[in-house]
Amino acid sequence: MDPKRLSSASQQQVKLRIKRTKREWRPLEDRSCTDLPWFLLFTVFCVGMGSICGFTIATGGAARLVYGYDSYGNTCGQRNEQIEGVRLSGLDHTDRKYVFFLDPCNIDIVQRKIKSLALCVSLCPPEQMNTYQDLKRFAMINGSELCSYELAGHKYPGLPERFSKCPKLPVPPSKPLPVFNRCTPLDVSCYAKFAEAVVTFVGDNSVLHRLIAGVAASKEIIIGLCVLALVLSMILMVIIRYISAVLVWILTALVVLGSLAGTSVLWWLYIDHRLYGNDTSSSSKAMKEVLKEEELSKDSGQALLVYAAAATVFTIILLLLMLFMRKRVALTIALFHVAGKVFIHLPLLTLQPFVTFLALLLFWIYWVLVLLFLGTTGNPVQNEETGLIEFRLTGPLQYLTWYHAVGLIWISEFILACQQMTVAGAVVTYYFTRDKNRLPVTPILSSVLRLVRYHLGTVAKGSFIITLVKIPRLILMYIHNQLKGKENACARCLLKTCICCLWCLEKCLNYLNQILHMQPQPSTAPVSARLLATLSSSWWRTLCASLQSTPSETLCSSWGRS
Repeated sequence: MDPKRLSSASQQQVKLRIKRTKREWRPLEDRSCTDLPWFLLFTVFCVGMGSICGFTIATGGAARLVYGYDSYGNTCGQRNEQIEGVRLSGLDHTDRKYVFFLDPCNIDIVQRKIKSLALCVSLCPPEQMNTYQDLKRFAMINGSELCSYELAGHKYPGLPERFSKCPKLPVPPSKPLPVFNRCTPLDVSCYAKFAEAVVTFVGDNSVLHRLIAGVAASKEIIIGLCVLALVLSMILMVIIRYISAVLVWILTALVVLGSLAGTSVLWWLYIDHRLYGNDTSSSSKAMKEVLKEEELSKDSGQALLVYAAAATVFTIILLLLMLFMRKRVALTIALFHVAGKVFIHLPLLTLQPFVTFLALLLFWIYWVLVLLFLGTTGNPVQNEETGLIEFRLTGPLQYLTWYHAVGLIWISEFILACQQMTVAGAVVTYYFTRDKNRLPVTPILSSVLRLVRYHLGTVAKGSFIITLVKIPRLILMYIHNQLKGKENACARCLLKTCICCLWCLEKCLNYLNQILHMQPQPSTAPVSARLLATLSSSWWRTLCASLQSTPSETLCSSWGRS
């Protein structure tokens, strides 16, 4: 037999075997972990975040925050060790569980700190004390000395140091906080200082001030609109399946008519300004005022002309897009139809935003708590201005705060990306299952399990890329706020340009991440290959060739015709 025929026959057998292998390929079964190095890196990073919390607890920062500490570095309610060079440190405060400030209303509004001397006491004063005899009586009866440790309680009235080392008279009544063991004054007037400090802090940031003022002024309206939006969204999800075609055409008509109406109004205003805007009664006005009005009228006319021309160009481009992309309307209608069916069959998808918000809220509470722990962790340092002991992170440990800040952004983005991939996995499972009776009992739970088992590395990688872009933007925004009113016009323009560019890059990367999370590609494919496949849309046509259900045929045919 001819060897050439044998070789051609063997090649055909190989091709048939390859085709059979491709047809037998199952994307849900042939899976493996994606971006495993990134998953390991994210795991190590999370271990580092947990280690920071453990470090603050082990070094006493958490105990100092919860139980409080005095101005000499002693933690209340515990036996303390001597701090070298610090007088009155290393005391046994087992019976003294509460922090008492000699002048609790003496607040540094700029630094937002209490400048008063702090002591550990066994009991907060429940009644007002007006004289030093009252302080002596309270110390002798209750055993709670409210003056400095080196002063004997029975000698309070006659000691010359009582004016600087005893509470400022009159001593207001106070009670301890439920968790943080600080003696809090019951006098309402003392809280005015705290309110002033808070107002000063809010006033430092004009945007935050306007935001809080706006929310406080219209909180009832905001709550009502949120409830109304939730109800309308629920209703829309139900009816969108049945009025998808009508809804798309209505939205298209509204956009086109709105653009035409806006352009017409701008041109009408410009023509009206040209015809009647120059009529001025110059006889009754001074010459300078007439010239000024003419200049303002000219500027207004030029502005209207620019706006009208820009609106015209936008409207023409929009009409051309609607003309050449009219075939995509069928695709949009099919997408709305499928989206309605998805929400009908997977109603628990509506709870995913609430679950994500709960996860973010719990993480943010943990993050703030550890940040407070870091504020009371470190080496004891004496404040040169007040002479009080403060705990500060020094040396390499001061970078723990930066590490903790990066963790806030990365883990928050990771949680949001997990939500996107969970929703995408559930929708893809529903859509590409031909026999809907063979759907998993809980597609959302199945999607979560697939995410945890295979795709955490991909989610960690995408969220890290967003973090790399977001951190420089936040730093530039901080610099811009700090230099507000001090920088020149060129520097201000440069900063705003950089912030805008980074914001645009962040949005683009977010969009690409969402595409990667939603596309039904093989899990073993590299991220770059999946991204190129998504952008070229070849994967869609390949999958459409193997789908036979009615919604898939409609959607794929619409895509192919476009």
